[in-house]
Amino acid sequence: MRRRTLYVILSILVLIFSAILGPMIERKHYRDIKRREQLLAGKPTVTFGVNKLRGLPPIKKAELVTGEIVIGADFFSCFIAKINKFFGWRLPGFERLLDRGRREAILRMKENAKDANIIVNTRIETTRVNKNASGDIGNSQCSIVAYGTAITYDWSSFSKKH
Repeated sequence: MRRRTLYVILSILVLIFSAILGPMIERKHYRDIKRREQLLAGKPTVTFGVNKLRGLPPIKKAELVTGEIVIGADFFSCFIAKINKFFGWRLPGFERLLDRGRREAILRMKENAKDANIIVNTRIETTRVNKNASGDIGNSQCSIVAYGTAITYDWSSFSKKH
């Protein structure tokens, strides 16, 4: 009986702790994402290929760039998600998790494209990391990979002709 009571008390404490700490960490991450997005706003990412871009200088360098992240939901979000899943409701905690992960992966990809002028053919892949046999949504984590072709133009030859 004591062991079960201790388990219940610890579970409640973890739930309370994660209900307070989880949103704090999420807000901090969003602030960091917004700051970095502003810094990298001049490096566009597009889903179409370079052949759609006309009137630009010759390509100096083209390389594959990636940005990866594995991100997980906190205990409280998983707890709330189980309740929402039972009623067939949306899972807003997981929607925010995917939004943060997607934006972070794109930022990491842009940061890896150091001197590039643009990233073309950008794609994003998302995979659930820890799906268990029961299909439970507890301890949910996902892996998100953003990748594309970083293009650096030879502006020196372009300015001479124009």
